[in-house]
Amino acid sequence: MKPMETWWKESVIYQIYPRSFNDSNDDGIGDLNGIRERLDYLADLGVDVLWLSPVYQSPNADNGYDISDYQAIMDEFGTMEDFDLLLKEAHEKGLKIVMDLVVNHTSDEHEWFVESRKSKDNPYRDYYIWKDGKADQAPNNWGSAFSGPAWKYDEQTGQWYLHIFAEKQPDLNWENERVRQSVYKMMTWWLDKGIDGFRMDVINLISKDQAFPDGETHGGAYGNSMEFCCNGPRVHAYLKEMNKEVLSKYDIVTVGEAPGATIEEAQRYAGSEENELNMVFQFEMMDIDHGKYGKWSPMPFDLKKMKANFKKWQEGLDGRGWNSLYWDNHDQPRIVSRWGSDKKAWRKKSAKMLALCLHMHQGTPYIYQGEELGMTNVRFPSIDAYHDIEILNAYRELVKETGAMREEEFMEGVYKLSRDNARTPMQWSDEAYAGFSSVEPWIGVNPNYTEINAKQEIADPDSVFHFYQRLIALRHTNKVVPYGTYRQYMEEDDNVYVFTREYEGQKLLVACNFSEQPQTVEWPDALLEEGYTPWIGNDSLKPFEKAVTLTPYEGIVWIKEETKKA
Repeated sequence: MKPMETWWKESVIYQIYPRSFNDSNDDGIGDLNGIRERLDYLADLGVDVLWLSPVYQSPNADNGYDISDYQAIMDEFGTMEDFDLLLKEAHEKGLKIVMDLVVNHTSDEHEWFVESRKSKDNPYRDYYIWKDGKADQAPNNWGSAFSGPAWKYDEQTGQWYLHIFAEKQPDLNWENERVRQSVYKMMTWWLDKGIDGFRMDVINLISKDQAFPDGETHGGAYGNSMEFCCNGPRVHAYLKEMNKEVLSKYDIVTVGEAPGATIEEAQRYAGSEENELNMVFQFEMMDIDHGKYGKWSPMPFDLKKMKANFKKWQEGLDGRGWNSLYWDNHDQPRIVSRWGSDKKAWRKKSAKMLALCLHMHQGTPYIYQGEELGMTNVRFPSIDAYHDIEILNAYRELVKETGAMREEEFMEGVYKLSRDNARTPMQWSDEAYAGFSSVEPWIGVNPNYTEINAKQEIADPDSVFHFYQRLIALRHTNKVVPYGTYRQYMEEDDNVYVFTREYEGQKLLVACNFSEQPQTVEWPDALLEEGYTPWIGNDSLKPFEKAVTLTPYEGIVWIKEETKKA
């Protein structure tokens, strides 16, 4: 089935983590006016949509994903007037703005929860999930995604409230229609202001199994809560209601973060006839290098696992949904350090190869701030330099409380896969603090900012930045890039990834070498066609031949135009 063409499928979305993007008022924290100062940079890069991680009022227990007021701006980020000016100037430059919608939970400082915890008969009591238990025993054994139990006892009313994430992030009760209508009213307020869509945080967790049974412990102290929250019994009904009452009334883009989503579930969330969302973020590929203790015990990269996952989702959603394409975001480490190479000899080349590989798939690509520069992971000298609640909770549990991991072993996991790798300040120049701020930032700067920064890359026509520019331009001018049908070849090769894309008389052949050694590719018979010409690559544009030797970390695309019949 031919995909329906629309603007958000042909767009490139750029994620901004405001706290770490650009500091305009010299307090060490990025802000809205800092983003506004860099709009020309983003327009020059060529992206279409800016997704802002949460900028709402928040006590910052989880870096803004704990919202205390959905219709106010975090003091550290500026004012609503600053936001309105950012939105206006972005639109003037042809850039759309997508907000992060966090409605599985709020902050415990949100007025709804402040009221809810006052008494069992408070009008807001059922805005959240309260259950009886015993003072020393929770209603069930569910564990939090951030370690420890998923329930918190509240002495004021003698009940427990559910928090799938941090204690300061109580889950909303979507069974309550007043909750849903309050959320829809808030969403409408933002859309009427002129924003261009929502990225919806853990949106597939909003419907819980109302029996609240114990979960399997899998050898841990707590049961798995996700099996009773992910893709819950009424989630599709809620999203259809949201679409009918809010989303369908605007020409916007929506993407739902959906941990644990299967192909079948994604087809329902993002199916063109389902009237829910435009696309989802799924995380199967992000788990392929997780070990016994998840990201804290990383496994070696396995290209065949990555290729199998791409094939599964590219084929599974073709004509039935839409893929979101990403390597990096605020919850993932830097892809160059993860599946490329951050060695000086290979960093730039592997960053370009990874970019080419991702952007040549069917779907809408997401660029996370600094990815277009080839920014890398960081190795801070001690745990004290890290801020992420997920890191600190896991350190306490795995190292200090249970002794399951040695500190040195745990820190290697932090260096490889932790979220703070993505949260170091954007590297704008080789000036102090990477040009992000004139004072010490809220989190340390990666020491390699003197070698990797936007100022130098903009001046270098062979830089990672300029390669991203070229990739984005090709997407905007060749519909085979967003829409082409995908087919994979050489699936058992441990080092090289080969696939084709075809659409309306154009065919692309993509080959990427994920290793530090040259790889000679002898094409299968199905690919031995005449008419391929080199199109884009991160090395010399070699002609298509029966056997091609790819240099280390080389990525190349050949294009073939269908012969027009007389």
